[in-house]
Amino acid sequence: MAPDVVSGGSIYRGETIVPMAGATIAVASDHAGFDLKETLKSDLQQAGYAVLDLGTNSTASVDYPDFGTALADAVAVGKAEKGVVVCGTGIGISIAANRNPKVRAALAHDVTSARLSREHNDANVVAFGARLIGAEVAREALKVFLATPFAGGRHVPRVAKLSREAKS
Repeated sequence: MAPDVVSGGSIYRGETIVPMAGATIAVASDHAGFDLKETLKSDLQQAGYAVLDLGTNSTASVDYPDFGTALADAVAVGKAEKGVVVCGTGIGISIAANRNPKVRAALAHDVTSARLSREHNDANVVAFGARLIGAEVAREALKVFLATPFAGGRHVPRVAKLSREAKS
């Protein structure tokens, strides 16, 4: 039997994610990402995570920056340990989330990009493009994102540079 892997807010046992006590994951999307957000939210709840759903709540047209910003603010102040944002491509909503200096949102297209975003970049938000990624790939990528620890070491000073306030 493979050993448990502990990573910010979850324990990974083989193919199963076991959330650590009190782990909250925030989710947010625009209208294009609504259906995928709901699928991922259900998976998180079934895995035992507390989910903070910041909208949207339908497929009616909305502006993705509003939801990316709301999620980033929630993660930055500690209302959630990590976050998941979804829009049509994942690009716009990840840009919105990354405007907060305490957020490192990574657009993931597959399991490998999700894993590396945690290992090398200590990403605390994962972004998906609902029009570009299948639901099953997104579901697996989210599991890996939550289970992968930050590698630390040579990546620490690089990640520190990402979190500095922008100079004018």
